[in-house]
Amino acid sequence: MSFDVLQEKIIACQNPTVAGLDPKPDYVPPDMLRAVYAQYGETLEGAAEAIYRFNCGLMDALAGVVPAVKPQAAYYERLGWRGMEVLERTIRYAHEKGFFVIADIKRGDIGSTAEAYSDGWLGHTQVGGTSCTAFDADCVTLNGYMGSDSVNPFLKTCREEDKCVFLLVKTSNPGSGEYQNRTMEERLAYEVMGDLVAQWGGSETGKYGFTRAGAVVGATYPAELEQLRAQLKHTFLLVPGYGAQGGTAEDVRHAFDAQGHGAIVNASRSIMCAWKKTGKNGTDYQQAAQDAAIAMRDDIGRFVTVG
Repeated sequence: MSFDVLQEKIIACQNPTVAGLDPKPDYVPPDMLRAVYAQYGETLEGAAEAIYRFNCGLMDALAGVVPAVKPQAAYYERLGWRGMEVLERTIRYAHEKGFFVIADIKRGDIGSTAEAYSDGWLGHTQVGGTSCTAFDADCVTLNGYMGSDSVNPFLKTCREEDKCVFLLVKTSNPGSGEYQNRTMEERLAYEVMGDLVAQWGGSETGKYGFTRAGAVVGATYPAELEQLRAQLKHTFLLVPGYGAQGGTAEDVRHAFDAQGHGAIVNASRSIMCAWKKTGKNGTDYQQAAQDAAIAMRDDIGRFVTVG
């Protein structure tokens, strides 16, 4: 079961966090950016190459400190095919460094389109007589508000490839309540979605008691987070919103079960851009990222003990 792999990596690192790889060119240290632009020019190709080198440097620094990385597809798509090629290379390098890879794609289409997304991100693409992998992530994020038609193709691939998904339930953004907190037959929409995620996950659980269908629940709503942890006992949680969005270590403790299992907390800019606060113009970006990741681990560790 794929969430067993993630949980075991969390235990090995004693760190229930994931580093988001959501880079813009201006997140790349100036010396690195200038060197790449000197070779490729201020082009989409140059921006993509700079981001790839930055990603690799970050992962070199974070290997053994954080168990997982989460590249957000939009930051690569904005660079066109060059960015998507860099995303594929980034995922490959992440696997080489031992990271669990959550591709943050938030797809939510149906039928053959969902099957195509699932093949590309988690499974295989048939090319003549050859079965080829494309992105080969371990897990993806999905928007399940189109219902089971949009989720089942991914879950089928997950069963075949031993992978997993996270579905949006109660997200961290300020406007999430415009729909997610609407009442539906005397229940809130996010509660209904939580039950659907549990239903889609089915009865098969792994070593640590979690199904293949996880849920995205923001740290910025700790009461809802605590409620959903109790409601979804067999659902692994991905928790955005820590740090810059206002979620605290005390808030995220509600995401974990009694053994300190079943959740992973995301941070992106606070790790990627930590070098901007040191006054060294990015020459220490790797050390700054590592220090920020360790500080986050230790902060959460004041409230959560990973068993």
